[in-house]
Amino acid sequence: MTNAAALPPALLDPGQAPERPVLRLILGDQLDPQHPWLAEVRLDVLYVLMEVRAETDYVRHHAQKVLALFAAMRRFATRLHAAGHCVRYLPIDAADNRQGIVANLQVLAQSLQAVAVEYQQPDEWRLDAELRLWAQAAALPVRTVDSAHFYTARDGVARALAGHRHWVMEHFYRRMRRQHRVLMDGDQPAGGRWNFDADNRQPWRGEPAPPPDPRPRHDLRALWATIVAAGVHTLGDPQAHALPWPLDRTEALAQLDAFIAHALPHFGRFQDALSARHERLFHSQLSFALNTKMLRPHEVVARAEAAWRTGHAPLAAVEGFIRQILGWREYVRGVYWAKMPGYTRLNALGHSGPVPAWYWTGETRMACLRAALRQTLDGAYAHHIQRLMVTGNFALLAGCNPAEVHRWYLGVYIDAFEWVEAPNTLGMSQWADGGLMATKPYVSSAAYLQRMGDHCTGCAYDPKQRVGARACPFNALYWDFLARQRQRLAAHPRMAVIVRQLDRMAASEREAITRHADDLRARIDTL
Repeated sequence: MTNAAALPPALLDPGQAPERPVLRLILGDQLDPQHPWLAEVRLDVLYVLMEVRAETDYVRHHAQKVLALFAAMRRFATRLHAAGHCVRYLPIDAADNRQGIVANLQVLAQSLQAVAVEYQQPDEWRLDAELRLWAQAAALPVRTVDSAHFYTARDGVARALAGHRHWVMEHFYRRMRRQHRVLMDGDQPAGGRWNFDADNRQPWRGEPAPPPDPRPRHDLRALWATIVAAGVHTLGDPQAHALPWPLDRTEALAQLDAFIAHALPHFGRFQDALSARHERLFHSQLSFALNTKMLRPHEVVARAEAAWRTGHAPLAAVEGFIRQILGWREYVRGVYWAKMPGYTRLNALGHSGPVPAWYWTGETRMACLRAALRQTLDGAYAHHIQRLMVTGNFALLAGCNPAEVHRWYLGVYIDAFEWVEAPNTLGMSQWADGGLMATKPYVSSAAYLQRMGDHCTGCAYDPKQRVGARACPFNALYWDFLARQRQRLAAHPRMAVIVRQLDRMAASEREAITRHADDLRARIDTL
């Protein structure tokens, strides 16, 4: 158990600042000790990190997200200082904290007579716009550099797919494999296939046993008390007595080692599985470390490929894992920067319903949703199928307002930063962009959830029934969604066959489904 809440006095003492420094801003998701900035110690540079209400309050965040970010930032600043760098750290409760990034930079630049300000490109459009606007009017030079983290530049996906009528992640992914020589045998994909999805869709029935959770535990009760006293409003369980997330690169590397050694060999087969008996199964839970840049995607991909090359893990598992990082992660970032700032306002399906109140409590009788939501609220984490095919699937079928769904996802997950969350939520999950991000709406009835998981056993609802008091709500809402969106989906190459199933139903059955779906939406908070 470690305590990462304290800061050395030198990080707070204005007398420690160099005269007329260059200020270099490091954001909370830029905790990369290998960034080129840090290759040499420059005594004319003052690194600035800050905890501000502007970042804690733009949505209501999970307690563990705020706690882990602040603790990791404090540890990063402490280690920069120990390595000889000059550091100024503004904690959330500092008397001179203006609670905004630009406001604090202005005060520091003036009080220290800074000669310039430099910052790494933010990954969120909101912060990028704020800093660019300030830079244009600032009385001193303001320069930006790349975060040196991603495989591609912000516009890399747009350039890679410029000649394609429709953007498809698979096209981009294959290009990345070729360009970076990942899982390639000469000019051909390893194993003769680009994609092993068909091998990676097995439910988990108890064997093999998932490995123990390798994550560290941190006692952050003192920091949590500071956050609460500062008036920051959060949701979920802070687990401040034993926070289970890596707070620096060393801990993140240990988590990567454990995943490669024990979970990756089984990851592929069960990556889409749902289980009431085990929350994590064989997922890596490395996204927080990656998205805060403690780990680099290149090293994670290289370690996974080496596991296959040495015979430690099967190709299907390794390819499925690498596709998430080299493919999806880079792709969603490219979509985000190509479509912002308007992307988060898209609502192609015209959905306007409320997000159910139990998304904030987990108090629902639907067993799969109850498990995913309670896991989220307790641990700030759910794996991608829980997000896409359980919570996201229900919100889409129920017709929830996608902007509201987006804000919920952005707040509740430890790894949720807007560049990665918005395209996954609004495009992949809610289809609010009308198909810019995903080739089809990811919707299902209870049949998929029953096939891939074990929550239906003992649930208050029956996955076999479409209507009636015990009918699983996913069923009526699924068929009603297809009926409501029939005109849009009837000509869709991947959805037309399902629409034809709807058309073959008796008119009386379709009417009963519509009535039941309307009733479900009317009393959605009681399901």
